[in-house]
Amino acid sequence: MTTIHLIHGEPAAAALRQALQARQPMTAASASAERVIALADDLTVGPLRDIDAEGNPGAAQRAAFWQRIDGVPATLAQDDCAALVALEDENDANAHVVIWHTHDAADQLALRRVCYRLRNAPQRLNEVRLAAADLATLADNPGEAVARLQVRLPDAAPISVLRITRLALEWQEAKFANGETRRWRDNTFTSGTWADLDALILDILGEAAAPSEPWLACDTLGAALVRGGAGFTVGEPVVLWRLRELAAAGELRLRDDLCAARTGAPAQDPRTARPISVHAAAHLSLSR
Repeated sequence: MTTIHLIHGEPAAAALRQALQARQPMTAASASAERVIALADDLTVGPLRDIDAEGNPGAAQRAAFWQRIDGVPATLAQDDCAALVALEDENDANAHVVIWHTHDAADQLALRRVCYRLRNAPQRLNEVRLAAADLATLADNPGEAVARLQVRLPDAAPISVLRITRLALEWQEAKFANGETRRWRDNTFTSGTWADLDALILDILGEAAAPSEPWLACDTLGAALVRGGAGFTVGEPVVLWRLRELAAAGELRLRDDLCAARTGAPAQDPRTARPISVHAAAHLSLSR
């Protein structure tokens, strides 16, 4: 029996593949029996309506959205749609599906989308509920993440029909709302706007550190947005896009290295200015 593992993001998928290989030597037979698919589309941002309609017209809308943002593959939305169509194909109709997810908003949306797409075959659906710590070291120490995922392999458990139905309905609600962003708070999704995110960015930049060091690096700002109550993990391409939009509107200043400062902060020579380190985000005064 083939088992297809779904997980959000290629780094996590690569770690899961290594975890599966470490469990037992990977032979040709086992490789065909265990497959890992990365769902790469970040469903917390951009349009969703019609994303699951026949022919995937919503994928074209999402492709147009992602084209506005640098650093995102042009086929991002189409690749996920194709992967889900393949899951429903007769060749995979009997395969078990295991959805790996954390409590992150993007993971929770991916979980709901898969439940919606496979709601008519609930006996195929299983899940592994991960803690945030299980994937926290992916960037700095991928070996630790692989080890954590390997330990979690036996935890795959069926999803009840009742829960699949509920999650599928919540996905339909998210699509119908079709917000610009989707916040995950108190186990509930609510729609947000770019204006909400922009206001939080400006608040964080306005409160950042000391006047003598007002510049925030993009990765620091992304972490601060999560800590400040954005309700979803704001990916670096989206952060940079919003910074460019705000800079074009005269709301903030960008250096050549894309560190940002609130308009009106004391000017500083970019040759000597230093971005605040990632670890300094813990010392920011963040609005909630």
